[in-house]
Amino acid sequence: MDWSRLPDVGAVGLLTCAFVSVAKRAQSSESSVWLIGWLMIVLHFFAQIFQNLNGPVGNGAAFASVCALAWGGLLFTWAAVPYRNRSSSRWMLGVMAGNYTLYLAVLYFASSATWALTLVAVLFGALPLAIALISMRNSSFSQRWLIVLLNCALSAFLLVFQNRPGNGPSLALNAVFCAVYLGACIHFCHAYWRATTGAFISISGFFAWSMVFVVGPLTLAYLPNLKLESEVWNLPKYLVAVGMILLLLEDQIEHNKYLALHDELTGLPNRRLFQDRLTSALERARRLGTQAALLLVDLDHFKDVNDTFGHHTGDLVLARVGAVLNGRVRRSDTVARTGGDEFSIVLEEPTTREDAERVCNSLMQLLASPINIEEHTVSVGASVGFAIFPDDAATSESLCIAADLRMYSEKYVSRNIAESSAQTAENCGDRNENGRTTLAASK
Repeated sequence: MDWSRLPDVGAVGLLTCAFVSVAKRAQSSESSVWLIGWLMIVLHFFAQIFQNLNGPVGNGAAFASVCALAWGGLLFTWAAVPYRNRSSSRWMLGVMAGNYTLYLAVLYFASSATWALTLVAVLFGALPLAIALISMRNSSFSQRWLIVLLNCALSAFLLVFQNRPGNGPSLALNAVFCAVYLGACIHFCHAYWRATTGAFISISGFFAWSMVFVVGPLTLAYLPNLKLESEVWNLPKYLVAVGMILLLLEDQIEHNKYLALHDELTGLPNRRLFQDRLTSALERARRLGTQAALLLVDLDHFKDVNDTFGHHTGDLVLARVGAVLNGRVRRSDTVARTGGDEFSIVLEEPTTREDAERVCNSLMQLLASPINIEEHTVSVGASVGFAIFPDDAATSESLCIAADLRMYSEKYVSRNIAESSAQTAENCGDRNENGRTTLAASK
């Protein structure tokens, strides 16, 4: 047995454990697939310990080692596919995994059967091309065609070189792994093309990993006296592992930054980001000599929704109201959730008092309509107050106070109208009842 592989098993195993600990905080479908891919790489190194044994055990271990290496690369590639849940992508993964496994099996156990090698080499290009053509009407992506082109190039290379005497099988094996990890590099370039350390290390690591299977044979052929330790060829694997961990950490940091400035329930800016945008809007309006408007929206009967239907339905109502408000204003405006059932809107120029009044009336009409939430129909209504900069106030604080006072004035008027209407209806009912009693007595 080759115990020299134990350090590689330990190193990749530790990196996989580190990857798991980071991925727990950023649960995603990509990290789950990455984890399975790294388990395949651990299996690859572990199987290499036994591949020098004679007989079926050694042959089986060698076959398991190369299959695990190929499967790991395919999983890394598939994890970077944004449309991987589509049936055509699943078919593509299954076909490619089947092709690679079948070719490695023929190469290891029946290399003398040239007809079998030729058949599977043709399938490398034919089957992915067929799936891409069949699914082209429903989905056509540049990455998919790049992978099809890569597999067709691999098919052509294998047909030319796999049956060469001497080093033909070795060239074929290296070409297979080069194609696998070059495909992973292509997909990572498309999915994580951003100016971050994690993206750079991951993409560079995958490219170096694919080039190992090109540089290694060339070094052996033209520089036979150059002796390089096996750890040198394994460095790209460690680079990719570190790069993926950094990617997870970067995504987690970005998510935390997003949560620090946005409301988790509605996805709208929170009070902190709202204050920053309001200040910026007022500065722009002051510099350009234009107007800006601040609208405060307070839901009238939201407490009744929570008390009657529960907080889950209340959360869904808030999310729906946020979407309604965000869909009513322009993209240059800002809608924020600044309280439990309070929303704030900044209307930037060109804005006039008439525009603000029109938006206020439109929002009150929209929110007066019943909202269907799951199996419930709820009515919340809203009171909206607004203030215009610089006519009503010259600072953000005073503008908020002016809009807040107008909003509560609107709420007070609406409540009095509602109570007056209810009292009138009750009085009418009493009069009708008294009238019927008197009529009955006279009879």
